[in-house]
Amino acid sequence: MKKEFRCESDSVGQLFVDNDAYYGIQTLRAKENFGITGTKHCFAFVKNIVLIKKAAAKVNLEYGLLAQEKAEAIIYACDEILHGKHKKDFIVDAVQGGAGTSANMNVNEVVANIAIERSGGCRGDYTRISPNDDVNMEQSTNDVIPTAGKLTVLSLAAELIPELRRLESALKAKAVEFDGILKMGRTQLQDAVPMRLGQAFRAFATAVGRSTDRIEAALAEMRVINLGATAIGTAINAKEAYFTHITEELSHLTGEKLSRARDLFDGTQNVDGFVAVSGALKALAVNLSKMCNDLRLMSSGPRTGLGEIILPARQNGSSIMPGKINPVIPEVVNQVAFLVIGHDVTITMAAEGGQLELNAFEPVIFYQLFESINTLTGAVKTLTDNCIVGIAANKERCAEWVNRSVGIVTALNPYIGYLKAAEIAKESLKTGEPIKSIVLREGLLDEEKLNEILDPLVLTEPCGGNFKSN
Repeated sequence: MKKEFRCESDSVGQLFVDNDAYYGIQTLRAKENFGITGTKHCFAFVKNIVLIKKAAAKVNLEYGLLAQEKAEAIIYACDEILHGKHKKDFIVDAVQGGAGTSANMNVNEVVANIAIERSGGCRGDYTRISPNDDVNMEQSTNDVIPTAGKLTVLSLAAELIPELRRLESALKAKAVEFDGILKMGRTQLQDAVPMRLGQAFRAFATAVGRSTDRIEAALAEMRVINLGATAIGTAINAKEAYFTHITEELSHLTGEKLSRARDLFDGTQNVDGFVAVSGALKALAVNLSKMCNDLRLMSSGPRTGLGEIILPARQNGSSIMPGKINPVIPEVVNQVAFLVIGHDVTITMAAEGGQLELNAFEPVIFYQLFESINTLTGAVKTLTDNCIVGIAANKERCAEWVNRSVGIVTALNPYIGYLKAAEIAKESLKTGEPIKSIVLREGLLDEEKLNEILDPLVLTEPCGGNFKSN
C-alpha cells in the first residue's frame, strides 16, 4: 500500500510527514539532523516530559488559562502515552543539538496530534490544538527538559537503591557465615597479617552501604526544579497562577516532594546537581570494581592461585580449555564500572561547557547519566544473585596460607622486638620452618604464651577482642 503524507510547515520551511505518524515537522527535522547514536531517549524520560505537559494542562485548565476542550484533550493524550502507547512516535536521537528542544517538541507534537484526533480533527491540523501555544503553554524547553531529567534520575534510581541494599545485605550475611574462618591479609599483594574472611566481606558491605547513602544524599538535589523559569529564569510568558501552582501539581502527579529553585537563573543555567549524582555513581562504581578485583583474586586458581573462596560456576570459561570456569560476574561488573567512570568524565565536561544563561549539553548529560544508573542496576542485581549469595569459603586453603605465612610474626613484635621478629621471618622464609617452631626451638616464648598471642581473636580484633569491631 502506498504511503500517504501530509505537508507541514515551520519557520525553516515545509516537509512531508508520514500521515500515520503522530510526530510532526520539528521532530522529523531532528531525526534527519541528529542521526548520532541510533539510540532514542529512554521511555522513562519521555514519560516524565509528558507528565510535565499533563501537569501544565491541569493547572492551565483550573485557572482558566486554557480552554476546557483543549485541556481535556491534552490530558487524554498524555494519559495515552503514560499508559505505554505511541512509543514508536518518539524518534529523536538521545544526543541532539538545541539543549533538548527536539525532545520537547517531539512530545509536544505527539501530544498535540493525539489531542487533535480526540477532539475530532486530523493530524497536522494545529489550528485546532497547537504543539507550541497549547501543549507547551507557559513552558520552555529550558525548564521542561532539566525538570524531566531530574524526574528520570529519581525514577531510575528508585530501582538502583533497592538492589544496592540487597547487595549490602547479601554481603553482611556472608560476613556472618565466614566470621570464624582465618585467612591471610595482604597489602600490596604481599603477606601482611591474619584476618577473618568474614571481616573482608563486612568491609565490602560497609563500602556498598556508604556508597548507597552517598547516592541518596545526592538525589535530594534532583527534587529541586526550575519549572516555571521558562527561557532563562525570568518566567517570561508564565502567568502567576501557573507559576505559583505548577510545582505543586507536578509533585502530586509524580509522588515526589518537589520544590522550586530559589534562584531560577541558577536553576536554569547550572547542572552541577547532575554532576553530583554522577560523582556518587562513580564512587559506587569504584568500590564495586575494587571489590570485584578482590573476589577474582581470592578465587584465583583454583589450584595455582589463592583459591580462598569459590565463586559460583555460571558458564564455561573457554572454547578451547575444557573445564575452565571464569569469574564472569565480577568481570562484567568491572566493565560496567569502567563505563560509569567514563560517563562521569563526559557529564563533567558537558556541565562545565555550559555558557551564560543555559547549558546546551543536557542531552548528552542525560544520555550518559541514565545509562550509568541503568547499567549499575543490572550489574548489581547479577552480582548479588549470580555471585555473592553463592560464594563458598575454602577453609582448608585459607588455613594453609595462614600457616605457611610469616605474617603472624608481626604479633610477636611487642614480646621479642622488631629486629628479632625480622630474623625469625627471614629464617622461616629461607628454611620453610614454621614461625611457631622457630620461636619454641630458640626458647623465646613458652608454648602456652605463644598460643595465647597467636589466638585468632587476638590476631584479628582490636585489643585482643576486648574491643570488637562491628
